[in-house]
Amino acid sequence: MKLIAILLGIACLIIAAVYIAVPAESLPSFLPGYEPGMTRVRLKHGMLAGAVGVALILVGWFLGRSRN
Repeated sequence: MKLIAILLGIACLIIAAVYIAVPAESLPSFLPGYEPGMTRVRLKHGMLAGAVGVALILVGWFLGRSRN
């Protein structure tokens, strides 16, 4: 469970970076927010994906702590 949460968190952070760095028309078509002809970035999508990524990494970290 710890490994899955951390890997999903890292994937969300990568997706957040793509949302923030790439205009909406250049996003992969399978990502929400893809819109042909739209030249602005999807900042809200990127911030949400980043927040989810950080939350998943924190969950993975808390799951991996030893309870002595």
